[in-house]
Amino acid sequence: MKTAFQELPGLKVEVEKVVFVPQLEAPPEKPFPFAYFIHIINQSTETISILARKWILRDVIGELVVVEGSGVVGEKPTLSPGERFSYNSYHVVASDSEVTGAFFGVNSDGKGIRVKIPTFSLTCPSGKG
Repeated sequence: MKTAFQELPGLKVEVEKVVFVPQLEAPPEKPFPFAYFIHIINQSTETISILARKWILRDVIGELVVVEGSGVVGEKPTLSPGERFSYNSYHVVASDSEVTGAFFGVNSDGKGIRVKIPTFSLTCPSGKG
């Protein structure tokens, strides 16, 4: 049976910043690495655990990349009311892209929850993407 994931009022994601970082490793076909800094903030009245993520990247030429996986940067954080989990990671792209997605988890009663990742842009250096 599939778990139904509901949005939980007070649980949110903030994208603090997105930075082009040319010194990060990137393959020739996707030469533009971007670091992003994310906060998952629990302002709800419930304790939650983040168990999975789904990222959706769409570039200006129409390529769609979906990245799904367990946890967040190798962790499955549990957040009590008022707590936050902050991390950074990076994506590599071939051209200007928009990114969105969601984190999935459970509350202390085992009910499925999700929180949307606000859409943000990866804008390649001028004239290159």
